[in-house]
Amino acid sequence: MITVSLISLGCAKNLVDSEIMVGHLHKAGMAVIPEAEKADVVIVNTCSFIDSSKEESIGHILEVHQNKGMKKRRKEQKLIVAGCMSQRFSKDLSSSLHDEVDAFIGLDQITKVAPIIEEIYAKERGKNAPKEAPINFIQGKSVYIPDYDTPRFRLTPNHFAYIKIAEGCNHPCTFCIIPQIRGRHRSRTVDSVVQEARRLVKEGVKEINLISQDTTFFGMDTWEQRPNPRTPVDSSRGTALTTLLRELNAIEGDFWIRLLYTHPAHWSDELIRTIAECPKVARYIDIPLQHISDHMLGKMQRETSGDYIRDLIKRIRAGIPGIAVRTTFIVGFPGETEADVDELCQFIKETKFERLGVFRYSAEDGTRGAKMLDQIPPKIKEARWHRLMALQQEVAREVSKGFVDKTIKVLVEEPGVARGEADAPDIDGRVYVPRELPVGEFVNVAITGYQDYDLLALPKGQKPTTLKVAKQAQ
Repeated sequence: MITVSLISLGCAKNLVDSEIMVGHLHKAGMAVIPEAEKADVVIVNTCSFIDSSKEESIGHILEVHQNKGMKKRRKEQKLIVAGCMSQRFSKDLSSSLHDEVDAFIGLDQITKVAPIIEEIYAKERGKNAPKEAPINFIQGKSVYIPDYDTPRFRLTPNHFAYIKIAEGCNHPCTFCIIPQIRGRHRSRTVDSVVQEARRLVKEGVKEINLISQDTTFFGMDTWEQRPNPRTPVDSSRGTALTTLLRELNAIEGDFWIRLLYTHPAHWSDELIRTIAECPKVARYIDIPLQHISDHMLGKMQRETSGDYIRDLIKRIRAGIPGIAVRTTFIVGFPGETEADVDELCQFIKETKFERLGVFRYSAEDGTRGAKMLDQIPPKIKEARWHRLMALQQEVAREVSKGFVDKTIKVLVEEPGVARGEADAPDIDGRVYVPRELPVGEFVNVAITGYQDYDLLALPKGQKPTTLKVAKQAQ
């Protein structure tokens, strides 16, 4: 039996691709093991979103190769590079990683990983010649999209899962390389997503996280009248995200539906109203805004304006009581001025986002942003990043303080650690609870305190003197 170890890097969308590869390996009778040093084949599922993710991917590839060379019995180990970096740079990497890598596969080969492994071994049988160049299995632009019956082995804890509802992106953002890597937007059908969600709920999943590059564009690519990057969610024109949310909300069971990666340009009053009317949709939205300055939004080609964004956030909060808004911003984009940063800081102070992240701009080859002349020096990017993060830390303390003495519903992640509706997996804060609370279950807790981004809590009705939280034990 061939043994395979898979190293998954990058975002949740990449993780779903890894889960699909593992599912197909199992179906083919191959064993998937966690120890890379013991495997016959190692697959590194890479990320290529920004420079740091590419460096991390290269580091893992070189580490696997180095470890193989140090252990004689594993010198025949095969190394396959998959994912976004492979899809984007396989031709360049074939020469620079000639000795390290046996094959490159792209986003459309994740369901073919088992026969590709068998082909690699078949080509080497009976050969004593020096190692040939890595085999490149990537052909053209990505067009693949998974279905509800696609073999998949979940790598998340039993109580939460990701569902990729669409692939690719049609937006023209000048900082982003993703459309060139993952192709044009293509949606799954509502029925496909609902069937997958229904199965997950039967398996005991308590939180379904809907993901794609642009979740709000779901279904629009199937409309008879072609939409544009500013078209709002509108179920009267065809299948839309609102159609899907209402179908998912109708599934029986106690679970959350979490909406991630929504583009602000597509938000509509219909979407706001739908979330408000669907109790299973978590009171949480992820809406990357990237900036508030019209100057920067124009250069980034974000299809929005500062006034539009301010009005949208007001409408979302008014229409969905108790909503937690998560966003991300980019600092240091070419041409950004101190006035642009001042405006962004003032916006953050006024808006008080419940959850916020900041990226330092990374110039990606192949994007229009990388070709702009007015690039910002790294030191200035770093200073602006620290300024925004220090500001958000103050906001976060104020937001956390507002939870004290309230009762909220949490999902217990591990002994002593839970998440509320305002916290997505891996990226947001934690709620520290007594270690005896059941993992993978919902519990109503009373918030007793906070520490910056995190909350401290007790089961409703329990006295503070009995509190034993994970953070206090550390």
